[in-house]
Amino acid sequence: MASSVLGFGRTVRLGVRTPVIALADIVGGRFPFREAIVQAWFLLSITVLPALLMAVPFGVIVSVQIGGLTSNLGATSMAGAVGGMGVIQQGAPMAAALLLGGAGASAIAADLGARTVREEIDAMRVLGIDPTRRLVAPRMVAMVLVAPVLSILIIVIAIAASFTVSVVGQGVVSGSYWQSFGSYASTTDLAICLIKSLVFGFVVVVIAARRGLEASGGARGVADAVNAAVVLGIVASMVLNVIITQVTTLFIPVQVI
Repeated sequence: MASSVLGFGRTVRLGVRTPVIALADIVGGRFPFREAIVQAWFLLSITVLPALLMAVPFGVIVSVQIGGLTSNLGATSMAGAVGGMGVIQQGAPMAAALLLGGAGASAIAADLGARTVREEIDAMRVLGIDPTRRLVAPRMVAMVLVAPVLSILIIVIAIAASFTVSVVGQGVVSGSYWQSFGSYASTTDLAICLIKSLVFGFVVVVIAARRGLEASGGARGVADAVNAAVVLGIVASMVLNVIITQVTTLFIPVQVI
């Protein structure tokens, strides 16, 4: 119990310290932008294709389930509203969290964990180089930049798949689909989706970095750090999604445009 509390405290400390360091370095002109760009490109390269492969069946499943329900209720014109809202508010940010928590967190934890067990992190500290400033901050910036991009990509692909299935397979009129979608979806929903993805990306990278920097015991220790980073990152994202959803539902009710 005590070790878990201490571990949570170290994670919170890293999560508070890293953005402060990143912001100070950006203002001071010392931030390693090249490293952040490299990490962002790497994250995109390992998540874009899985995002596409995940978004298509997700949009199809939503369309089939919602289409059957709206058809039974005689409200097929609402298929666009229900499907679009489901994708924007819940599907896209959670899919982005799963991808970043799986592929992204494992890559970051493995990289930092390998550096730790090879004593590269200790060598950096001996040389007076802060590993948080040199390694964690660029990866945090890269993750919070990539997360909204993935969410938008998933939204576009999933809604396109949902629209195709609704119109071609379920006989929904294309005009009514987009009209209902436009009546309920708003820029506020998109903003909430992007905020969720930013929060999820930040939490995932902090957990992965902390696990990687504290890896020990050789290759076995790195593998344990990667496993813990993936599981904890995804679970934390799901818990935060419930909290953010409850708060936004309480203070920002659905409005028909």
